[in-house]
Amino acid sequence: MHRPGTYGRTVTIMSWSKIDGKIAEMKKSIKRHYDTMKRQLSNAVFVFKPFSVKQKKVLTWWCDNSPVKDKDGIIADGAIRSGKTLCMSLSFVMWGMARFSHQNFAICGKTIGSLRRNVIFWLKLMLRSRGYQVRERRTDNLLVIKRGDTVNYFYLFGGKDEGSQDLIQGITLAGAFFDEVALMPESFVNQATARCSVDGSKWWFNCNPEGPKHWFKENWIDNIGAGEKQKNLIYLHFTMDDNLSLSEAVKARYRSQFTGLFYQRYILGLWKIAEGLVYPMFDEKKHVVHEAPKGGLYYISVDYGTRNPFSAGLYCINGKVATKIKEVYHDSRREEKRAMEDCQKTDEEYYTMLEELAGDYVIQAVVIDPSAASFKTCIKRHRKFSTRNAHNEVLDGIRNTATMLNVGMLKIHEDCKDTIREFGLYCWNAEAKKDEVVQENDHALDETRYLVQTIMRRYAKGLKWVDDDAKKVS
Repeated sequence: MHRPGTYGRTVTIMSWSKIDGKIAEMKKSIKRHYDTMKRQLSNAVFVFKPFSVKQKKVLTWWCDNSPVKDKDGIIADGAIRSGKTLCMSLSFVMWGMARFSHQNFAICGKTIGSLRRNVIFWLKLMLRSRGYQVRERRTDNLLVIKRGDTVNYFYLFGGKDEGSQDLIQGITLAGAFFDEVALMPESFVNQATARCSVDGSKWWFNCNPEGPKHWFKENWIDNIGAGEKQKNLIYLHFTMDDNLSLSEAVKARYRSQFTGLFYQRYILGLWKIAEGLVYPMFDEKKHVVHEAPKGGLYYISVDYGTRNPFSAGLYCINGKVATKIKEVYHDSRREEKRAMEDCQKTDEEYYTMLEELAGDYVIQAVVIDPSAASFKTCIKRHRKFSTRNAHNEVLDGIRNTATMLNVGMLKIHEDCKDTIREFGLYCWNAEAKKDEVVQENDHALDETRYLVQTIMRRYAKGLKWVDDDAKKVS
């Protein structure tokens, strides 16, 4: 159908029948692609690499000829990329299928999403390569696994908070596997282990270390023994050398990413206390630059405060390196002491500071804490900058910021005095039972963390990036 358009042009209007035909063709194309991908995945074969001595222990400790087959379970902790999850998940299912039929089991992660991504995807490939039939019922969070006449039901659970224990109440289990157990609340783990009431049931735990006062370290690992109140468990400590699929070059790359606390935990696999400076790897000679990059993508990151300091940084991302080239920092309390008057600013005044910080640069987005609702509304009202909610997870953001510093992907211009000052003051609370920072001298570093966690994740390919719902490489 043709209609006259503006300035004498002829506009072609597609009829509804043609539109419906186009939509039908698109649906068929999508269905073909889906069927092809499904067929490829179902036919995929997992290529096993040689297992290390510790991985073989995980795979065989429950077998009939094992001297430790009567233990109640196994704990595997240690370094990242050490091959714990692969062998633990495979061995857990093989044990369940060898010992039981028509029983329920639990496979637990911090969230269902992270569990599917980091464990279940690879587990299904391994099992099919070993001759098991695996059918996933996603709406029920269930894997139905069959081999010969044996069939068992493996339910997926997420243990992200105290309310998660309600999800697992009522079910009777023959065994439970906890991936990244140190990220789960104790109440969830206690509830899940208590559900394992079938004769011969066992527990399987793996994790990367946290602090030495962590509940799992104190209540489980430190209580392994033969006493009446002690845990009758096997304990294995893994390092990257226990993963024979890693080349020396890959192991060297991971070692170069971490220093201080995170090196001790992620590389050495030690349960070390968080104490001292949060970023001990920060070195003015290495991380402070005297010239701004010549071009790139520009972002502003904001840590909003009224009585607390307000900090905003202007960042240039050039290649894979983010450089904080300018900052504004307003501490109303500090200014009041100097001026002997109320120096608290309004949202409009902070917005004026933001515009001055941006100058003539084209700003891709202003990254801001989601809790700063009033200031975000103020920015939107001026219709000059788009805003993006910051990923504001403290510990995950600190780990990823430390990685950026270690690999040289985060730089600070010498004019950003408050940021440089805070790097030398921001520290851990050594008295806390879990990892906590002292909430002082942290405002410039909070907005730095927002920028890293929200924007720099796209540049982190090949690095260990701690995701916000599970501490796995993303």
